[in-house]
Amino acid sequence: MNLVHRHRLQLVGFLLSLLGWVLTGTCNYLPDWKNLNLDLNVLELWTMGLWQTCIVQDVGGTQCKDFDSFLDLPLEFRISRILVSTSNGLGFVSLVIASLGLDCLKAEEPEQKLKKQLLLLGVILLWTSAVLALVPVSWVAHTIIQEFWDEDIPEIVPRWELGDALFSGWFGGVFIVLGGSLLLSTICSSSDHQFPEKYAMADVQDAHQQLETGQRRL
Repeated sequence: MNLVHRHRLQLVGFLLSLLGWVLTGTCNYLPDWKNLNLDLNVLELWTMGLWQTCIVQDVGGTQCKDFDSFLDLPLEFRISRILVSTSNGLGFVSLVIASLGLDCLKAEEPEQKLKKQLLLLGVILLWTSAVLALVPVSWVAHTIIQEFWDEDIPEIVPRWELGDALFSGWFGGVFIVLGGSLLLSTICSSSDHQFPEKYAMADVQDAHQQLETGQRRL
């Protein structure tokens, strides 16, 4: 892989990771992790997120209320709030670390190894942040689907459905994984090509030294 191609892959991988981080952050604060349509009033849509509940009316008005206590949340929402918030913070740190290892930042030869280590650390942290976002989103979705098809609940009881925030979290986590994978591929490709080049330069230097030694003897 040539240098220009590696630069482009790194840029695409970093932008994908950045987009994924934005989507997971949006997922954290969107108030529609799950929504509920009431048969008694079809003009209102109830939504519930990690931080607040909202009533969305067809006439355009939206009323939201923050949760009074963390303990008022269902178990899956309490765990999800912790995991997704941790994912957002870890994702920001990983993006900063990964950016320090990009090839677009010029560095001397002794610093190239450090840059690769920073990029590798950034990729590992990116994948960790993706897992921290995907797990709670999938858990909440599983709970909603399980309750929706629960035959023990009377049919007249309204059922919660999947909200848009869950899809934002899924897409965000996948984009982070894809972006981190592209960044990792550039690390592996640069390693594969660097060592032969290094050895080739060493062979040239040895041949040059032998030639100079032979000329001196003559």
